[in-house]
Amino acid sequence: MERNEHFGMDHVLTARTLFGTTMAFHIIFATLGVGIPLMILLAELLYQKTKDNDYALMANRWTKALAILLGVAIPSGTIAGVQLSLLWPGFMEVIGKVMALPFQIEIYAFFVEALFLSIYVYAANRISPTMRIVSLAFVAIGAAASAILITNVHAFEGTPTGFRIENGQIVDVDPWKAFFNPSFAVTATHVVLSAYMTGAFTIASIAAYKMLKNKHNERIQLFHKKALMLGLTVGGVFSLLTAINGHESAQLLHEYQPEKLAAAEGLFETQSHAPLVIGGFTDRETQTVKWGIEIPWLLSFLAGNRFDTVVVGLNDFPEEWWPPLFVHTLFNAMVGIGMFLLLLSIVGFIWHRVKKQHIFPNWFMWTIVTAGPLSLLGIEFGWIFACTGRQPWVIYRMMTTAEAVTQSTNLGTLFLLFTSIYVFLLVAVVLVLRSYFRRHPIEQHLSTHM
Repeated sequence: MERNEHFGMDHVLTARTLFGTTMAFHIIFATLGVGIPLMILLAELLYQKTKDNDYALMANRWTKALAILLGVAIPSGTIAGVQLSLLWPGFMEVIGKVMALPFQIEIYAFFVEALFLSIYVYAANRISPTMRIVSLAFVAIGAAASAILITNVHAFEGTPTGFRIENGQIVDVDPWKAFFNPSFAVTATHVVLSAYMTGAFTIASIAAYKMLKNKHNERIQLFHKKALMLGLTVGGVFSLLTAINGHESAQLLHEYQPEKLAAAEGLFETQSHAPLVIGGFTDRETQTVKWGIEIPWLLSFLAGNRFDTVVVGLNDFPEEWWPPLFVHTLFNAMVGIGMFLLLLSIVGFIWHRVKKQHIFPNWFMWTIVTAGPLSLLGIEFGWIFACTGRQPWVIYRMMTTAEAVTQSTNLGTLFLLFTSIYVFLLVAVVLVLRSYFRRHPIEQHLSTHM
């Protein structure tokens, strides 16, 4: 299809910025909305196994927090859906004819999540232990399914299948082939694993902070230490699994989006035994990564499990197909945060289980406090990398972002209005969370569970 030249790139950039801001806001709540249900389920399982009321209390309090977060996730997700139609009508025309299945099925996934969350919130004390677990399992399944289904649209953008565009018309539509596109499994796995990792480290961060603020109350310390160790353990497991899945993602890019992989690594020349470059900044003029640290042959191995794998460089593609070269920095930031969180879990495990030291030093506790915000930042970096690295395409090699954009103007005004709404909602949710847990302090509940 031909590029739409009616609007300049500033118009496209404004539309992308507006939608990107919406997604950057929504993904915070969407990610926690997937990760925290698993933590609630695990706390409930531990309670049923050990009959330790602290775990029941954790599940109860985390459920209240989840309900507040979902109160923002749902409207922000609705805004994102509306903006897809308003900002990208060319893209949504294809989605409507080819890839509508995820949107349709996601409604049922959300229904399952909301139904069983309501059962647990309002009837946990009236139903059997088995039904408590079943309810939370369906909450976690519904949340994960929602994330997978919506993210599959992004997977389809990178590896579009199930249709052709011929003479400007969409033909040979196979919706199930489009649904199970080549990157479906890897992308779905990545979004769930990273959400579970983020939810766990967020719990660990809060627990570490509360322990630092209540050093002289042994009962509160004990409660939060249980939450801390649960968060570190789950976060460590899923950070490792996310790293393994990242290797599969690199191989997927090597096969289906080679210029995206080349931009992520600042590789300009096609070569075997290609090095992996850590850090630094990609310089278009010199076609190098300045101040980067090269690990010889490693990129080739990651791409094809062989050191002599030929990795295609950017110079093999027209320059107008190149993604923005700053995606190398985004990619490094995402991977760096993931490796740091994995290391944090390993150190915590060695300190607690191997050295049998049951009190972490203050410096380590403050480091854990940073883990939750860092994991969310890693999610943001990863999402921006995934979308920006696909540019200039909205549907890879089939439709450019410029072809899909709306012809409506005054997007700058909309950007300011929506950004103001997001700032207001972010402040509001923080205040509501603080207000609720201040009115329901942990001391009050612990005294009734001792």
